[in-house]
Amino acid sequence: MIMVSTFDGVEVSFIGINDVTENEPKNYVEYVRAQTTDPIKSIQVVQCDDGMVDVNYELQGEKFERIRRITGREACKVA
Repeated sequence: MIMVSTFDGVEVSFIGINDVTENEPKNYVEYVRAQTTDPIKSIQVVQCDDGMVDVNYELQGEKFERIRRITGREACKVA
C-alpha cells in the first residue's frame, strides 16, 4: 500500500506503512532538510522487514540558462 502526502511543497510517499500520522510527513521533510541544503523534490519512506524504514529522497534539478557564443569576424564587426 502506498500513501502519498505533501508538506511544504515536497511530496512524501509512504510505502508499506499503514498507520501514518499527520505529523510524519513534516518530520521526514525536516529530517531530510537537515541532511542537505538543496531543494527537495520528493521523499520515499519504505518499510523494511526488520521494522526499520529506508528514507530515499530526490533533489530538484538546478535551473540553468544556456549561453551561446557567436564566433566569427562578422559577429564582432562594429558598424
